[in-house]
Amino acid sequence: MIRIIMHGCNGRMGQMISDICKEEEEVKIVAGIDVAEVQNLSYPVFTDITKCDVKADVMIDFSTAKAADAVLDYCVEKQLPLVFCTTGLSDEQLKKMDLASEKIPILKSANMSLGINILFELLQRAAKVLAAAGFDIEIVEKHHNQKLDAPSGTALALADAVNDALNGAYEYTFDRSTERKKRESSEIGISSVRGGTIVGEHEVIFAGKDEVIELKHTAYSRAVFGKGAVEAAKFISGKAAGYYDMQKVVER
Repeated sequence: MIRIIMHGCNGRMGQMISDICKEEEEVKIVAGIDVAEVQNLSYPVFTDITKCDVKADVMIDFSTAKAADAVLDYCVEKQLPLVFCTTGLSDEQLKKMDLASEKIPILKSANMSLGINILFELLQRAAKVLAAAGFDIEIVEKHHNQKLDAPSGTALALADAVNDALNGAYEYTFDRSTERKKRESSEIGISSVRGGTIVGEHEVIFAGKDEVIELKHTAYSRAVFGKGAVEAAKFISGKAAGYYDMQKVVER
């Protein structure tokens, strides 16, 4: 049984992960940490991370960037593996995470979905063949109307996966409205759509002469990210210190 501390347990993702773990035989949440008081949970909840004295095998963090420093300090002190799902970190916090990964195992990924991380592999295989055959590459991502950033971190990660397979030869184009010219062959176009309650949709288009190939991932609920986080917790528990990502989880 893998014992999990859920940091951000009162948030939407924290509650979802708690529900997922109830259905899993391999894992159990033994404590939660949240700035807000939480009632009627099956595990103790601490509003101060430094007061959490429950023994565990891994922490999952789905909270806010302002809590990142305390989370890293706690996990290093307790020698606790960390699945870090919070986004929006500063450069200083990313450097701190790199240093922490020399002491504990840390898993961080642009997207915790297992499906998206399989898509990374499929894209790299497709790009090597289709780019050489002259196919143009475009990415369209869609999210709900409350999302603040554009393009999404996942869209950029998909573009990076394609570009890595092509030895970094491509440049990214985010806006074609300011110039009137034909599309360059060595560009990856990235477009963003914001509307309604779309959880997340990413489509990579390979457009060639007389044929089009589309690779697409659609998240119908945030549960896909919670499930990925739980699988990541299973993977990283007991691992050596280092920096891991979801690609390692899907490859196991």
